[in-house]
Amino acid sequence: MDALLLVFLTPLAGALVLALIGHRAYARDLNVVFSLGTFLAAAALTVRIISDGPLFALDKQFFIDPLNVFLVTLTAFVGLSTSIFSRPYMRVEQDHGKMTPLRMRLYFSMYQLFSFTMLVALMTNNMGILWVAMEAATLTTVLLVSIYRTPASLEAAWKYFILCGVGIAQALFGTILLYMAADRVIGDSADALLWTNLEVVKMQLDPTIMSLAFIFLLLGYGTKVGLVPVHNWLPDAHAEGPTPISAVLSGLLLNVALYAVIRCKVLTDGALHSPFAGNLMIGFGLLSVVAAAFFLSRQKDVKRMFAYSSIEHMGLMTFAFGMGGPIANFAGLLHMTVHSLVKSAIFFAVGHAAQQAGTQIMEDIKGLIKVTPSVGWGLMLGSLAILGMPPFGVFASEFLILTTAMRELPWATPFLLLALGVAFAAIFSRVQEMVFGQTALKPLAHPPALLPVFVHLGLALMLGLYIPPYLDVWYRQAARLIGG
Repeated sequence: MDALLLVFLTPLAGALVLALIGHRAYARDLNVVFSLGTFLAAAALTVRIISDGPLFALDKQFFIDPLNVFLVTLTAFVGLSTSIFSRPYMRVEQDHGKMTPLRMRLYFSMYQLFSFTMLVALMTNNMGILWVAMEAATLTTVLLVSIYRTPASLEAAWKYFILCGVGIAQALFGTILLYMAADRVIGDSADALLWTNLEVVKMQLDPTIMSLAFIFLLLGYGTKVGLVPVHNWLPDAHAEGPTPISAVLSGLLLNVALYAVIRCKVLTDGALHSPFAGNLMIGFGLLSVVAAAFFLSRQKDVKRMFAYSSIEHMGLMTFAFGMGGPIANFAGLLHMTVHSLVKSAIFFAVGHAAQQAGTQIMEDIKGLIKVTPSVGWGLMLGSLAILGMPPFGVFASEFLILTTAMRELPWATPFLLLALGVAFAAIFSRVQEMVFGQTALKPLAHPPALLPVFVHLGLALMLGLYIPPYLDVWYRQAARLIGG
């Protein structure tokens, strides 16, 4: 209980403190301190769950099990590393006049509040509170995307707000339908939306209502996942917001939204006794992988390009969880982990590269390895990792997904292979020029924070070569919980 409360209270306290003093120079350090506190509390909570098993808290409104505790730890870790990256990055942005003291205060306070909403969404046992937390995450990130106050950033934030607002409204309607189905079995009470109660009676839930509920929930939360065709907000939000926000959007928000879909799929599978939910996820996932791969080849902005890469990989995870079964679920969870680590590392490197060049247009970013070799190597290694080159962890998870698809859905395998090939060609050809081309760029005034880049890539490399036994058990337990 103490560790769980600390996981909640640390980022919430950080948001309140930084709302008051976030304009001061030491706010960058305080942001790291609060993020470190959240990570340590999440690590302590993880140790307790591993030793004692699932945990209820606050009158069963919160529930921690092997599925969400691993995501809590991942969320806290990426939040910490991104706050470390933010220190020199936001200092350069302030020197360039993009960030005023008031904007810095908004940035740091909303960063901590975003972490709080993500952790609430992951740990709540109440499907209604899950919806509230996802809506709160939308509001905080809208403010972060628009923080530069340029016409392009305001347009991106408005598009994000409208599209995700429509999506979250559909998720609300799906949650109401879920309550309607639960009310007929559990009764009209505050406990009818508790996921643990719903999981117990899922076989008795009305199949027709649950079918409709899942459609709305998938479309609603799928908007936040970035599934095609409800993905249009994502490239603009990544391109126009600060780079640290691009990192947490790809590394955290998309994961949490997919987690919500997975929880709903478990209930729908139990009620329908059919692969209806899985088939929908397979369809949306495959469409997202193929469409995003071809959009990649048309991009000129480096952050937009990697935003479409995020759509591609979220589609691949959705496809894996749609297939279900122990191997596909294991692969989806592994892919969720390595994608978060690698994609956030890529955005860290891209952020420093764009600051050096003064632009995000790829044609104007050349020769990074000659100006700042660590940034160049970080971007190149990160790109190779996200493209599935062995021995990085993305290769292992994609291999498991593809081999499972060959056995379960052979017709889908050529589409996946084609999309992955197109994505490889599109990204590698652009990144190679950015890293090794001729340049007249000058080094940054402040040393970049590249420790998070290589720590993330090192972990992704380790997961491609060796999965520690406790992590392997973790993934297997979570895969069994998802079922399918």
